[in-house]
Amino acid sequence: MSSRAACRAEFVPRTFPSTPPRLRFRPRTLLSASVPVSTPIPSITAAPNVAQWRRNHAWRTSVLTSPPSYGLDLPRLASHTSLSCLPRSSPFKKTRATPTSTNPVRYCSYRRHNMCRLAGDLDHTGGASPDPTQGRELLPTNVVPTHYDVTLEPDFVKYTFEGKVLIDFDVREETKSISLHTIEVDIHSAQIKSGETTVSSSSAITYDESKQVTKIELKDALPKGKTQLEIKYTGQLNDQMAGFYRSTYKKPDGSEGILATTQMEANDCRRAFPCFDEPMHKAKFTVTLIADKHLTCLSNMDVASESEVHSEMSGSTKTAVKFNTTPLMSTYLVAFIIGELNYIETKKFRVPIRVYAPPSSDIEHGRFSLELAARTLEYYEKIFGADFPLPKMDMVAIPDFAAGAMENWGLITYRVVDLMLDEKASGAAMKERVAEVVQHELAHQWFGNLVTMDWWEGLWLNEGFATLMSWLSCNHFYPEWKVWETYVTDNLQSALGLDSLRSSHPIEVPVKRASEVDQIFDAISYSKGSCVLRMISTYLGEETFLEGVRRYIKKHAYGNTQTNDLWAALEDASGKPVREIMSIWTKNVGFPVVQVTENEKESAIHVKQNRFLRTGDTKPEEDKVLYPVFLGLRSKDGVDESLTLSKREDTFKVKDLDFFKLNANHTSIYRTSYTPERLTKLGQSAKDGLLTVEDRAGIIADAGALAVSGYQKTSGVLNLLKGFDTEASFVVWSEIIARVATVQSAWIFEDATVKDGLEAFVKDLVSERAHRLGWVFSDKDGHVEQQFKAMLFGAAGMAGDQKVIADAKAMFKKYMDGDKSAIHPNIRGSVFSMALKYGGEEEYDAILNFYRKSTNSDERNTALRCIGRAKNPALIQRTLDFVLGGEVKSQDIYLPTSGLRSHAEGIESLFSWMTKEWPEIYKRLSGNPPILGSMVSICTSSFAKQEQLDKVEAFFKDKDIEFFAQPLAQSKDAIRSKIAWLARDRNDVATWVKENGYSS
Repeated sequence: MSSRAACRAEFVPRTFPSTPPRLRFRPRTLLSASVPVSTPIPSITAAPNVAQWRRNHAWRTSVLTSPPSYGLDLPRLASHTSLSCLPRSSPFKKTRATPTSTNPVRYCSYRRHNMCRLAGDLDHTGGASPDPTQGRELLPTNVVPTHYDVTLEPDFVKYTFEGKVLIDFDVREETKSISLHTIEVDIHSAQIKSGETTVSSSSAITYDESKQVTKIELKDALPKGKTQLEIKYTGQLNDQMAGFYRSTYKKPDGSEGILATTQMEANDCRRAFPCFDEPMHKAKFTVTLIADKHLTCLSNMDVASESEVHSEMSGSTKTAVKFNTTPLMSTYLVAFIIGELNYIETKKFRVPIRVYAPPSSDIEHGRFSLELAARTLEYYEKIFGADFPLPKMDMVAIPDFAAGAMENWGLITYRVVDLMLDEKASGAAMKERVAEVVQHELAHQWFGNLVTMDWWEGLWLNEGFATLMSWLSCNHFYPEWKVWETYVTDNLQSALGLDSLRSSHPIEVPVKRASEVDQIFDAISYSKGSCVLRMISTYLGEETFLEGVRRYIKKHAYGNTQTNDLWAALEDASGKPVREIMSIWTKNVGFPVVQVTENEKESAIHVKQNRFLRTGDTKPEEDKVLYPVFLGLRSKDGVDESLTLSKREDTFKVKDLDFFKLNANHTSIYRTSYTPERLTKLGQSAKDGLLTVEDRAGIIADAGALAVSGYQKTSGVLNLLKGFDTEASFVVWSEIIARVATVQSAWIFEDATVKDGLEAFVKDLVSERAHRLGWVFSDKDGHVEQQFKAMLFGAAGMAGDQKVIADAKAMFKKYMDGDKSAIHPNIRGSVFSMALKYGGEEEYDAILNFYRKSTNSDERNTALRCIGRAKNPALIQRTLDFVLGGEVKSQDIYLPTSGLRSHAEGIESLFSWMTKEWPEIYKRLSGNPPILGSMVSICTSSFAKQEQLDKVEAFFKDKDIEFFAQPLAQSKDAIRSKIAWLARDRNDVATWVKENGYSS
């Protein structure tokens, strides 16, 4: 599934309002303390062997930040969360407080991230990881399903559906009962069948609501062998974006259209039909959909037959569409759709590929995704050494969709904005986002669908792989986009940002109940998972890594795996101790900071690793893990990949101390803390052309993170950034601006003189370059150049550049007067944001009306993200009233509030609004815990004072927080981090601003 879309949590904009969707889990975290050289100097060593690893490593276990003061929350690879792997009981389990609502809570299935424990509830001691298989809540395996024959007929008036499922079982031991998963399913009958004959019927049917399990007691015992169970039932065609649900849209004539669609991952197939809703229970599925003749019916497979049937539900004649039987697959990948849909098709791949969309979308806007899908599937077949095994591939735009996309085998579903691209109305960043989402979901057809984790702590095998492969394929088709440069400021920083909190969790996190898995669709499973795979790919070499991947797929096709199965395949391909090395990274929470000091006399460096926490208060018991740190030493002679820090500290000979840098290209997962003197030298090395873009961006990112945690003064970071005035890379500039924005967001409640001074610093940094590049776009502009222009334009304008502001106001007026060519899509968000920041009610009304009239999802999202920029108290209240006023879909409810976090008035108003409207917020969103968690994070995480933290803790003290405990924990972690940072560096930043002439 793609976490691109948006819900849980803190979206930290990659840069500015004009830069759409790179969902960031941005760290709030720059430089380091000296470490004395005290150990003997060995010669540089090769990668350690298995025996060395066993001697040197203790096998032990163990972000959200506010957004910049400019820049909007732009959905992209979703959101955040965490927990620890230490407790031997499930880390999610928490005693429930008195609920604030009697509404049933559903376990949402899309990638948003709330763990069910607060940071304070966990003992992060870095101790041994528990056996993850102990205490799992699983169905009995006295019977095991092999095939489901499912027939469904939705009622678009009553919002229900009638269902019948015939399940083939292997009976492994004699039994008088069968247990299956169900939610909101009313079972009418349950019978054991043999052909058309009823062999036995149920004597009793009971339901365990907490486990979501229906137990069917049988009158007669079932002997070992084969059997069939037929269940007839009624389900709810809900509006919660889970299971079999309804989605609405506006038809061209203004009337409302409805379609029925599915979202099964992680554990919502049980809403559509009774089943064994656990990934290890792979089976085959035959689906039949009964619908009015004019409606399109889709499922995972191609159509086997169509026939006319009499509908008992409506009394009319309908069409029964039966689909061919699927290969073996898990329940969370089952999908079906009924509705009015248009499509386009390509036959440029071995099997037909189609893009479908409801009449509310221009189907031609699916052309980019369609053509890219054909190329990508062919590419994946080649590098994975396995054919795509289904007879067709459909990709469908769904108007109400909680995630970014879902990889259902052969029937991928998307948010409209993540599939349909109007290149005349969307900018370069949006095009890149759509490409990455499409390629992410197509990678899942192998990683997750063909080969599936056996249980949910292996989620990262799905998401980490799909994330990495989407970047690999994106780079293959669009090398001019230079995505590997962006990877350092996107995926790596997402991973390090979340993993720097106590409320993080291991990549392989013990999951006891299936409902807990929704809370680990986060930057750890996605971004850190992909970073670990990229790290091992660098260690082994890309071709060796891919050969291991091919062996993994070939051996486990149509089966289930655990992480060790991947390590075994990579070891088989490489002959290296992959499991010994990589298990440390996947089974433990956190990552190290490597402190570097130099011994010129010995021509050596001394390196020491410790766990890195954003709050800068790591305790000894949290610092027991010793990571295998691939140092990646860059020098004038190239990159030495053989150096590995395999213990707490070590000393290594370096040929020439005049120039060196660790973590070349930032392919490894750690922060590097240099002495201030070395950092100054590296700044000069950057100007001298000795460092790659990845190196330069990575140095800035590390420096910023280390300042937040107290390794160095913030003034040192600001000086470092000021020294990059000759920098020419878009990626590096995006990191520079983002790091200043991090400071601004922490200082948002501070004295106006300092805040204005920081804004003046940004203007000083970017204005000259913004004017030089300009903000007129042409077909000659490259993909990266377009984003660079847009970013600098937005940064300069939001920092007070009068020329930019004047041009933005002029563009805005022409645009709202009807000249849609007046604003280029690349800068639409920036222009709207400036209109609101420097305008008033007239501009606010214009943007709100634009939202109401536009039929383009990208345009509408831009308007939603921007309206919170208005600081006038009356307009702030209008924004807050708008959120729950019925005009915003539940999938987008976080968007109007996100802009309010760009100013202190909005942050305070958000929290007050949340406390006042909590019953309504909880009632509306309790069916979607991840979206609820997002709202909690948005409304709390931007605080930066102790008294504000106290208010948050007091409000939630007596609330039922079970389903958003982790987002709340991360928000509180982020606030504590800012409180500590301000206590250390409040005067330091004020002095720097004054001494550098940015304040009086």
